[in-house]
Amino acid sequence: MTRDLRSNLPVGSPRWATRRAQWHALGLTDEDLTKPKIAIVNSSSELAPCFSHLDPIAAAVKESVQAAGGVAFEIRTVAPTDFIMSAGGSGGYVLSSRDLLANDIEAVVEGAQLDGMVCLASCDKTTPGQIMAAARLDVPTLVLSCGYQSCGRLDTGERVDIEEVFLQAGHLKFGGITLESLCDMSSRAITGPGVCTGMGTANSMHVVAEALGMTLPGSTPVRANSEPMWRAVRESGAAIVEAVLADRRPRTILSRAAFENAVMAVLAISGSINTVKHLQAIAREADTDIDVYGLFEEYAATIRPLSAVRPNGEDTIEEFEDAGGALAVLKQLGDSLIGEALTVTGETMAARAARAVVTDAQVIRPLTDPRGDHPTVVVIRGSLAPETAIVKLSVSEVRAPAFEGTARVFDDAPSAISAIESGVVRPGDVLVLRGLGPVGTPGMGMASQTVFALNGAGLTEQVAVVTDGQLSGLVNKGIVVGEVAPEGVLPGPLGVVADGDTISIDLTARRADLLVEEAELERRHGERARHQVPGGKSGWLPVYARSVEPHPHGATLRGNDLPATRA
Repeated sequence: MTRDLRSNLPVGSPRWATRRAQWHALGLTDEDLTKPKIAIVNSSSELAPCFSHLDPIAAAVKESVQAAGGVAFEIRTVAPTDFIMSAGGSGGYVLSSRDLLANDIEAVVEGAQLDGMVCLASCDKTTPGQIMAAARLDVPTLVLSCGYQSCGRLDTGERVDIEEVFLQAGHLKFGGITLESLCDMSSRAITGPGVCTGMGTANSMHVVAEALGMTLPGSTPVRANSEPMWRAVRESGAAIVEAVLADRRPRTILSRAAFENAVMAVLAISGSINTVKHLQAIAREADTDIDVYGLFEEYAATIRPLSAVRPNGEDTIEEFEDAGGALAVLKQLGDSLIGEALTVTGETMAARAARAVVTDAQVIRPLTDPRGDHPTVVVIRGSLAPETAIVKLSVSEVRAPAFEGTARVFDDAPSAISAIESGVVRPGDVLVLRGLGPVGTPGMGMASQTVFALNGAGLTEQVAVVTDGQLSGLVNKGIVVGEVAPEGVLPGPLGVVADGDTISIDLTARRADLLVEEAELERRHGERARHQVPGGKSGWLPVYARSVEPHPHGATLRGNDLPATRA
């Protein structure tokens, strides 16, 4: 033992004595009570395959920790999953559960004064929630990617995964696919446990965790239950015990350099739009003043996509892993990589990248020969989005750089989808979908079903979308301006857009503008201020709505007072 551990309470004290009694009943010895005490953070759940394989992993990590001279305690958290938990609360339970998960971890790890954590990273919100907790608590933490699922094939031999099911479901009402074919795709899409196979939010956040220095080197992404995954499991115990003894804390790892590397990695992999707010949330929890949105704007000038994993291109996640994965991407960044950034194992990112092997430079290209000539995660501003908004572009899809059209405004997704299906939404419109932000839903509603309905109706290139809602990290089609801030229920231009207004979107200039006279906007704001916020509701989502900060702050919980009046 090289240092005092916070988990070792004064011998003979009441808390020591009662803790000794509790842990003695669990089979721990007096010697165990002096060892590093490690939380195995497990979001196991039978709700989705993302989490269904985590219990054996947790057991193996526990053995690894014990073999390394520590004591492991498995703890459980909420397990957010978009495709299942978005059914209730207008989808608000998904993002809000990210912060609930971070609080789950805090309550146990801080309450019990444990010394470190191994976090089993799986679905979209678990990885950012875990790193947020690590940044907040500042106890040594290792993020362990638990892998992506395998997918199936149709009778034609064509690969089919959940991303394709999600997209094609939007075509059903328009005759683009039959129910029988959709069910066939759905039955074949997932053939094993783990997260979604594309470069959606889950795999993107696993790569982000590695780029931040919070994982073992070369461990993301990884096939679920593969030998490389199990090798990382076996190595995790020694790594976390050593990090605890060396007092290697997250806030020394989560430096500005680490965030810059992570932003570059997201741009290089054409990662999920949702990584932006998750990285900003982690920065907030680390108590830094890092502006992640600003970093994306800065690096969009120089970092181009180096890979094109489905749905951004034709490469599979398996080909990406086999080409070298996240560490190969960091190596291919070349001199742009900030090598002095530290990692959880104590080495620098430069040392890790130097050992990386790029086995297929066509799948993961060098920065001098990128897969595309434009950034794929684009932060935009303008009179309609005075704080921020985000547009996700694929590597290969060519989109018109500008769109100007007439606003067609909806305050919920079902109304928007119904209008698309009935032909109310027409070519030349800008579909404005508001009320889906962190406060408005509350918890952020999903806007992707509306985008897919447009695609199913054949309107993708003819109708633009502006929304304060969350967009899928998997698939987006056409010009879609997401996560507009301020969101619609807070004071700002999105809340006063009216049918018939003209909206201009210019991706080259990175602007979204509402072309309405200032006097008219002031009049609308004055009318809107008389609408009061309903209160008195109980439950988790109202608590979240009262405490959540805006998108540009990562939608973290800070307990801030919100404006007293809003629509």
